Amino acid sequence: MPNVAQIDETLLRDSLPAGQLPAKILQRLLEQYAHTKTDAIFGPSRAAAVIPLEDRLLIAKTGASTFVADDIGHRAAHLNANAVACAGGEPKWFMATVLLPEHEMDAIFVEQIFQQITRACNALKISWNGGHAEMTAAVTQPIVIGMLLGEAPLSRRYGADQIQPGDHILLTKGLAVDATAIIGRAKAAALAEIFEADFAKQCEAFLQAPGLSVLPEARIAWQKPGVHALHPAATGGLANAVHELVKEENFGVELEVSQIPLFPETKLLCEQFGLDPIGLMASGAMLVVGEEQACAEVLQAYQAASIPAALIGRILPEGEGRWLIDDTERHPLALFPRDEIFRVL
Repeated sequence: MPNVAQIDETLLRDSLPAGQLPAKILQRLLEQYAHTKTDAIFGPSRAAAVIPLEDRLLIAKTGASTFVADDIGHRAAHLNANAVACAGGEPKWFMATVLLPEHEMDAIFVEQIFQQITRACNALKISWNGGHAEMTAAVTQPIVIGMLLGEAPLSRRYGADQIQPGDHILLTKGLAVDATAIIGRAKAAALAEIFEADFAKQCEAFLQAPGLSVLPEARIAWQKPGVHALHPAATGGLANAVHELVKEENFGVELEVSQIPLFPETKLLCEQFGLDPIGLMASGAMLVVGEEQACAEVLQAYQAASIPAALIGRILPEGEGRWLIDDTERHPLALFPRDEIFRVL
């Protein structure tokens, strides 16, 4: 029997809120039940599973798009591709399981989901190889579950186990790209009463620009020696993504609040709905962790490619804590038990 992560028994008996499984519970379940007969690398701190083959790495990811019905196929393809890219893989083959509430959807709506997946796969230059679709009473809203395979050279290894104290941390684009788009669409009527008439549309447009894909910035980072880890900032926002990266080795971290990019639209949404931006769904952004010189070169390459990015912090030695630096004050970096977006949706 493996060494199962210790966990407070009360946490096991509490009803679970919407969102991903709490990290401690997920770690416990993976350690107890998820075993492999190969030297595959996976786990809660990994964006995707890395499976060594004789001549290359096979990168595998599965993930669901669940938050809103609109653009659900687009999100499923891009978010799975982001995870594969952050594991160092070039996305190649995509499959989708589409689950829809019975008696509520017509064939036109289903076709729209298929069109979204096709457009996303074309944009990513990946092959959509079918999957499964059904109407079922088991769901009350559309769900698209993607499964994506990619490939990488044997030498291309990224992960939490590569990170070292003193490494720098970059964030691409800015906080909460996906959440801004989701809230803009879901709360369009309310936003129209508060802000300018086109404000909700501006937020919705985040889906296309800055956009959800981190593949362009991942490809640039692959070319720079000294980059140790790439990580998509997804559910739980920047804060949870950083915790995921450093918990494997129990490293500390410092993040500079003043350096973390926050879009004006996202700032207004957070102020309006009382949301903490560092805990807000951040798909569309990527963390790059690596040596100081490597991060400097990556940042310069991003600037040349017109990809927004900023140096936001550094890795501290084991046990030195995880901190937000706001001017001269130090605050513990929060770990969000559920994404801030659920306070709106």
